[in-house]
Amino acid sequence: MTALTVRSLAVRYGSLQALADVSWEVDRGEILGIIGPNGAGKSSSFAAVTNVVRHTGKVRLFGEDTRGVPTQQLARRGLRRTFQQNSFFGGLSVLENAMTAFQVERGTGLGGSIVTPWREARARRECRAAARDLLAEFGIGPAHHDTRPDDLPYGLQRVLSVVLAHGAGAKVLLVDEPAAGVGGDDMRALADLLRELRTRGLAVVLIEHHMDLVMEIVDRLLVIDRGEPVAYGPPDEVQQDPAVLEAYLGQTA
Repeated sequence: MTALTVRSLAVRYGSLQALADVSWEVDRGEILGIIGPNGAGKSSSFAAVTNVVRHTGKVRLFGEDTRGVPTQQLARRGLRRTFQQNSFFGGLSVLENAMTAFQVERGTGLGGSIVTPWREARARRECRAAARDLLAEFGIGPAHHDTRPDDLPYGLQRVLSVVLAHGAGAKVLLVDEPAAGVGGDDMRALADLLRELRTRGLAVVLIEHHMDLVMEIVDRLLVIDRGEPVAYGPPDEVQQDPAVLEAYLGQTA
């Protein structure tokens, strides 16, 4: 089943055309990779799809037009994203950061906490239990729960950023350069995590510069350069495309 469909996406920042006529789609249980040189428009595509920036073209989430839907509403419908830089609540523990993923669905709000404080207390207990379960599902054990995210090893921080974006009820996950600054066992842990998300039926869209990781795990690959699509299809075929070799890999056919 197609989870997210993008057609003729275009983004302009003043006189700069950041994206032009970019189209792709991703199914449930599939990983789509998006690659391209720095400044190609990869992150702009995520910003457009989540309605953070103005754009033209069509975006459909499980067949429904997303035009005009606020970013937070899209997140509640299951469209979530990560960012190139870790984005944590620095003053909160790992567990408390995970709890924020559930508070919208489980919290009763200020009025409820005043009028029915027992409901708020129960909701908080349920939220804490759900956060513990979420972290445990993805291998972040209790030993780390009281730690501040910035005090974790960097590779585990990158895993945590994906887990927090997944949160409660993600259906489509846009992952922006999760392997930046990591390698070795940390890279393997990220690859395993992304595969696990695919196994669970999520649609994953991955922006990444580490070509070994991309070629190992993606099902389809889109290459963009200077805001325009260069190639799109199975990764083995895209990798051999002369335009890709020239534009991205710095080779000529």
